[in-house]
Amino acid sequence: MTTAAPTGSATGRPTVAVLGTGIMGSGMARSMLRAGLPVRAWNRTQAKAAPLAANGATVTDTAEEAVRGADVVLTALNDGPSVAATLTAAAPGLRPGQVWLQSSTVGLDATTDLVHRAAGLGLVYLDAPVSGTRQPAEQGTLTVFVSGPSAARATALPVLEAIGQRTVWVGEDPGAATRLKLVANTWVINMVNSVAECLNLAEGLGIDPQLFLDAVKGGPLDTPYLQGKSAAVLSGDLTPSFALSTALKDTRLILDAAEASGVTLDLVAASAERFTRAEAAGHGAEDMIATYYAGRSEQRRRQATVTGCRTTASKR
Repeated sequence: MTTAAPTGSATGRPTVAVLGTGIMGSGMARSMLRAGLPVRAWNRTQAKAAPLAANGATVTDTAEEAVRGADVVLTALNDGPSVAATLTAAAPGLRPGQVWLQSSTVGLDATTDLVHRAAGLGLVYLDAPVSGTRQPAEQGTLTVFVSGPSAARATALPVLEAIGQRTVWVGEDPGAATRLKLVANTWVINMVNSVAECLNLAEGLGIDPQLFLDAVKGGPLDTPYLQGKSAAVLSGDLTPSFALSTALKDTRLILDAAEASGVTLDLVAASAERFTRAEAAGHGAEDMIATYYAGRSEQRRRQATVTGCRTTASKR
């Protein structure tokens, strides 16, 4: 057994159990540690949680161990089934009244299921998906959408202040925050594919993509997102801030929600097709701007140097 971190009653600050220490979970854990919150970290692959010990976290062997005695339980996992399985594993260490900050993007149906599971365990469920990628998670500058009982806000507030620069309280209804997150993700998913398609067309027409970026730079059509994602493609550095496979998962959740609400989302459907092609080509673990590769012809994929994209092509 791992020695437990101090409890909130001993430190005056809530002890947080972080279940899931991938890109987002590890970043949020470090932000909480910088803010002086006691953190217990667990991950199914323990090697992903182990580095957090150097930052002051207590890394546990099991999810049950992580949540035992914690004031707040924060889940940062890939999807609904992963969250549900982790909650089942942690259940013997949970106690009624603990606040559960569920930060994973899991969609509408899974959120309903998790709310019921929380009620069965006596947990106070806060639907709290986050908006942001690797860097904001590491810097504590995420935007957090939260819905759930207002009585839990005081307990959750130190955690929210540590991981985010802004908290958007959506309402009392658990699930309202997830609905808002799906809308926000629609914007991001369509935008990243728009960036990719502009680069694809420039390449196809024999135009240096940098000419396009310079042409819009500083104007009303320019965004830091356009410049940053384009730079990642042109440099060949596709280290994931948000993995393409995760973006595809979120895209499918959006389409499910749209279908259930009677809404047609043509652009999101096209984005799903692009992400699927890029994942099938082996780019799922790369940053989601790797959707760029879904727009390249087989002939261009085989070329070692391509006008305007020589640096990228030479690194693939």
